[in-house]
Amino acid sequence: MNQMEHERIFLTGFMGSGKSTIGPILANVLGWNFSDLDKLIEHEVGDSVDNIFAARGESFFRSKESEVLKKAGTDSKIVLALGGGTLNDNQNVEFIKKNGISIYLKSSPDEIFRRLKYKVDRPLLKSEQGQPLSAFETKEKIADLLMKRESTYLLADIVYQVDNITVGKTVDDLVKLLKRKLNV
Repeated sequence: MNQMEHERIFLTGFMGSGKSTIGPILANVLGWNFSDLDKLIEHEVGDSVDNIFAARGESFFRSKESEVLKKAGTDSKIVLALGGGTLNDNQNVEFIKKNGISIYLKSSPDEIFRRLKYKVDRPLLKSEQGQPLSAFETKEKIADLLMKRESTYLLADIVYQVDNITVGKTVDDLVKLLKRKLNV
């Protein structure tokens, strides 16, 4: 990996794993910029992720996600929080591997449920009719989706378990792991 490729960090993990919380702090500590892929998509499309899913469907969203990733993922000195499903596309995985360092913020289904149980803006945690799921259905959906995605998340260069770890400690540990990875 050349020096330019070291100037991009891609945060991956399931929704609720802390990418959008940890990302800006990590970027600040590094003196880099931060972007959230979902926010970039919302800006480009002019609507929320929830509304994009409802009006245009997941396939439109995933296509837009790949397009925006390829634009944002070439910026230098950036920490980019990916969407929970970004790595479902093999071309996205290849792009990320080629262009930076990926970090998987690993979290258990129980912790993810605890963090997301009151969120109403997560389209993949709704029924096909767009209605909120029961607590039991939500837990099942989280466990099922996480099981399906885990193998792609584990392709990350760094895997970091975030359950029961403070944000500050997480960022400190990630900086140390990145320095080791980059030999600096």
